[in-house]
Amino acid sequence: MSDLLQVTRDGSVATLTLNRPDIHNAFNAALIADLHTACDDLARDTTVRVVVLTGAGASFCAGADINWMRESLDYTHAENLTDAARLDAMLATLNSLPQAVVARVHGAALGGGMGLLACCDIVIAAEDARFGFTEVRLGLLPAVIARYVTPRIGAGHARALFVSGQRFDVTRAQAIGLVHQVTPTDTIDTAIERAVADLLRCGPQAITASKALIQAVTTLPSEDSRQYVIEAIAAARTGPEGQEGLRSFLEKRTPEWSVG
Repeated sequence: MSDLLQVTRDGSVATLTLNRPDIHNAFNAALIADLHTACDDLARDTTVRVVVLTGAGASFCAGADINWMRESLDYTHAENLTDAARLDAMLATLNSLPQAVVARVHGAALGGGMGLLACCDIVIAAEDARFGFTEVRLGLLPAVIARYVTPRIGAGHARALFVSGQRFDVTRAQAIGLVHQVTPTDTIDTAIERAVADLLRCGPQAITASKALIQAVTTLPSEDSRQYVIEAIAAARTGPEGQEGLRSFLEKRTPEWSVG
């Protein structure tokens, strides 16, 4: 990987930091590739239980790099298909990580940066954060991110925001379900630490299974979904983590997998 993405570890917590602060962490092909590689690596790392996604400097992610967009003017249709598929593959990998993923949002989160947020499980934003699906103002559309954003905020909000390109504040972002918690800018790191601590008290296998559960009940046909949830709780109750969790509760002790 290049230096466009910093990957750090603190015990069982991995932090991915978009590292293009001079251009507000805007995407280009190299950053997308680095994110994809990092997420692939994390998906296979059973020692990581929580992933934090953030950006260096003044913003989280301001969408696409202007130089990358300039290059796309000369792309053929086939080259555009390949380019879009790479972005989708990265988002799909982030979206399906087995670990809990927490976004730390400050400054601008625009365009493709909104797609990143939609692929995170918990989004904590500073009061100064600003959001927008600004693609239509360039004659484009939020196509690749739409399949992650629309289930998150609902078709009604997507229609209003996709077609207007309107920028909006953190209050609206929370109201539509894109952001889960708003915090003063100077206390965002404390809020992230608390969220991570809460996640480390949860069963890691239960977190993974819960993420798969959500995917199942929102995509499977009704009868398949019914069978999935029945089998899922039976497997959890009889599995070692569920057994330990229930026994520790009844015995009034901390489960073996809890940290803190």
